[in-house]
Amino acid sequence: MSRYLLALDQGTTSSRAILFDENQHIAGVAQRELTQIFPHEGWVEQNPVEIYSSQYAVMMEVLAAAGVPASEVAGIGIVNQRETTILWDRATGMPIYNAIVWQCRRTASIVDELIAQGLGDHIRQVTGLVPDAYFSGTKIKWILDHVEGAREKAARGEILFGTVDTWLAWKLTGGEVHVTDATNASRTMIYDIHKGDWDDTLLRALDIPRAMLPTVCPSSHIYGLVAMPGAKIPLAGMAGDQQSALFGQTCFDPGDAKNTYGTGCFLLMNTGTQAVSSQNGLLTTIAIQLGDEVQYALEGSVFVGGAVIQWLRDEMRFFSESRDAEYYASKVPDTGGVYFVPAFTGLGAPYWDMYARGCLVGLTRGTTREHIIRAAQESIAYQSGDLLAAMARDCGRPLGALKVDGGASRDSFLMQFQADISACPIHRPVIRETTALGAAYLAGLATGVWKDRDELRQLWQCDRVYTPQMEETTRQTLLAGWNKAVGRSLNWAK
Repeated sequence: MSRYLLALDQGTTSSRAILFDENQHIAGVAQRELTQIFPHEGWVEQNPVEIYSSQYAVMMEVLAAAGVPASEVAGIGIVNQRETTILWDRATGMPIYNAIVWQCRRTASIVDELIAQGLGDHIRQVTGLVPDAYFSGTKIKWILDHVEGAREKAARGEILFGTVDTWLAWKLTGGEVHVTDATNASRTMIYDIHKGDWDDTLLRALDIPRAMLPTVCPSSHIYGLVAMPGAKIPLAGMAGDQQSALFGQTCFDPGDAKNTYGTGCFLLMNTGTQAVSSQNGLLTTIAIQLGDEVQYALEGSVFVGGAVIQWLRDEMRFFSESRDAEYYASKVPDTGGVYFVPAFTGLGAPYWDMYARGCLVGLTRGTTREHIIRAAQESIAYQSGDLLAAMARDCGRPLGALKVDGGASRDSFLMQFQADISACPIHRPVIRETTALGAAYLAGLATGVWKDRDELRQLWQCDRVYTPQMEETTRQTLLAGWNKAVGRSLNWAK
């Protein structure tokens, strides 16, 4: 009998399900887009019921389309957008407010209050994060503050908190399990990544009752059973999307690094069992937990990566398909001096400026649509290059190579420019669905489909290597222009 792993990939813009066989071949893919809600400037929400219903629908759809009975699925793995925050009623299973998405900036003032209370260093030391509205902790507080009676009910354990993985696990198991994994817990800004427990100091500061928090488990673990027609399938893997991609890229050893090009861009480097504290604006986070072993990672986040291409497509109507950006960008030899800083929701690492805003500079009468599109493409690589440079400073040496994945990694123009502007070889795998693949790997390890990480290493294959070709003087000139443009965007909305 064939053995399959079902990865539920719940992302920012869509819910997807990918079915892998034990040789990591893709047997089926199903996807549905999610509605984005923007109640005010800088606010981003989603409907938790739609998140679950869309994810359940694609799960059933991919099995039906592939003709695979549930009895042949060895395990289910969940990979999710991370800091997005959901609170729901334990008794009814209904959300008490919309999901507040990781991109949302509404809690910036709460972060400022934490810093004013002198908790900035505590947050960095205990959670590995920087104080920012990006993370879940302040989002929990905001919902408790704005939904009448919520905090009192939460203290009695009647209101539950979860990131998207927790919400899906709760719903899929019929309310049997209220769990998260260590990677998702490490993104809440209330979890001690060294002790492996929720931090009481931050819970008090944000007035968050412990009773509403999920149990933290390893990333590869049988959490519960998902009842499906003809079978009960173990829910056996769980990880935040970026840590899952790191695992799916088989970055198991210290120094291994990957960059995912999605709505945002996320660069992670495995630092092994040592939690390395960054001196250059990066985050220290949990890379994965297998059994009792915790591996850590340095991470840098670009809030707006592929989303800038979506913006050009949907709001500016520069083209009708995102893939067309590569074509238009290659129609001009350069940007004509134009730089695009897509700080629509602030800037992440290494700047961590909640009040930065997008800017387009260097325009002349000769600027064309193609120049702006190319500048948008290049902005993704520049931002990722900033992360690579920060990581190299923390490690004392440049990276030897960078593995890439995500939708935009198919874009050869972008990948070559990334190699050029970062002076770093880029390795693109045959299977670029590494976020979902990581969840499948985790579920497969827990259910015995694969025995260990060495077996997984043998499955990874490289599709193409992009090597740097740009002259160093040109690279330095372009980087100087980019840094000047970033300076224009900083602190704009303060």
